[in-house]
Amino acid sequence: MKVYKNYEEKYKLLKSGSLSLKENVQHFLNKIDKQKHLNAFNFVFEDSLEQAAKVEKKIKSGSAGKLAGMVIAVKDVLAVKDKPLTCSSNILKNFISIYTATAVQKLIDEDAIIIGKTNCDEFAMGSSNENSAFGPVKNPHDLQRVPGGSSGGSAAAVTSGLCDAALGTDTGGSIRQPAAFCGVYGLKPTYGRVSRYGLTAYASSFDSIGPFANNIEDIALILQVISGYDKKDSTSSTLAVENYSNLLEENPPNLKIGLPKEYFGKGLDLEINLTINNVVENLRGHGFSVSEISLPMTEYAIAAYYILTTAEASSNLARYDAVKYGYRSKQKGDLSDMYINSRSEAFGHEVKRRIMLGTYVLSAGYYDAYYGKAQKVRRLFKNDFDKAFQSVDIIITPTTPTTAFKIGEQTSDPLQMYLNDIYTTSANLAGIPGLNIPVGKDKKGLPIGMQLLANQFQETKLLQLAYYLQKSFFNR
Repeated sequence: MKVYKNYEEKYKLLKSGSLSLKENVQHFLNKIDKQKHLNAFNFVFEDSLEQAAKVEKKIKSGSAGKLAGMVIAVKDVLAVKDKPLTCSSNILKNFISIYTATAVQKLIDEDAIIIGKTNCDEFAMGSSNENSAFGPVKNPHDLQRVPGGSSGGSAAAVTSGLCDAALGTDTGGSIRQPAAFCGVYGLKPTYGRVSRYGLTAYASSFDSIGPFANNIEDIALILQVISGYDKKDSTSSTLAVENYSNLLEENPPNLKIGLPKEYFGKGLDLEINLTINNVVENLRGHGFSVSEISLPMTEYAIAAYYILTTAEASSNLARYDAVKYGYRSKQKGDLSDMYINSRSEAFGHEVKRRIMLGTYVLSAGYYDAYYGKAQKVRRLFKNDFDKAFQSVDIIITPTTPTTAFKIGEQTSDPLQMYLNDIYTTSANLAGIPGLNIPVGKDKKGLPIGMQLLANQFQETKLLQLAYYLQKSFFNR
């Protein structure tokens, strides 16, 4: 099969007839089957071959959409009509969606081909993709290690070449962290940039849908397609969507870069620190202004994040009561017994833990002490970033404190697992966009990720700097 480095090259091959789309999709299906050991997919859509035939006709007739022939996988928390929607949970084991998420529908409308649903932490709750009813996803770079979570299946699928790109969701780092562990690009857009309609909610005021890809050009193109106002989502923004793809070619406009001192201290792996510093020095050497900044609220990120998100999770997951849909226990008893038994049997340990934490912080005696206070702290995070972006355009940080850890290594210590999100949760608390870019590997051959942060709705700046780095330093 013809090799291509991004979608633009692929489309030219399809248009010229040098590449058969049906053969291309079959290639991906064969590869997914051969790499079942990765456990990246919960469901594979065999009807994607039928879609390929239809799209190929459109390409030949000149009526194809912006993503014609791009093969995309979607995380199994996003609805696709008449397809399973399990959220990697036994409580939704046999549930079939009756509609399609707006972000996914926009891909389909532009003639992308949805090849399947990727594995994830149950209800997107996790940092390692070990909390799935379908079993853990394995990191393609080292099968003994995690791919990151919760969108680990999407990240593993992209880095393994099982699709052209994938959609994931990011509540506290669940796109950026697995992108870092797997060595791909992963973007969390500004909250409200992409409609959440059809996304099974974990924490509604934090969740964002975004793309994974092996190059920044495809990230920009997918973002352009899925962004925009949606009347079905009251939190989606009415701001106009920029032409991200066309703006990539422009050199970053004298961007000022900030390095938050709180992100480069104790707990950061030395190799990650050195690798990112090398990139920063390269930027400085090419005329970029780089200065140290401070984000003093950083030390409270994990505490505030897990109080607020578990509270929202407790509320959102109350709907899974075994009455209208989903798993129902076969044990006999009254209505209360049915609720308790069904939820106890079908929810995994991590989901139960977060529901209980959330119920606790929302309880009458503790609401003000925990939830109310955490909401005030969240406002202070936004103030931190507002102040920082008065003097810089882009903030550079590590994406993760370490490279991918071994499967089972941290499952017995929830707090240690939660600390993997230390560098990513702040962006969700503030509602700003964040992008992971792969910048190297450690001595074990494991990918190292660097995070770029920008002010709200400034995705163009992230994409332009990432494109500059991809072209100038990494020769991709």
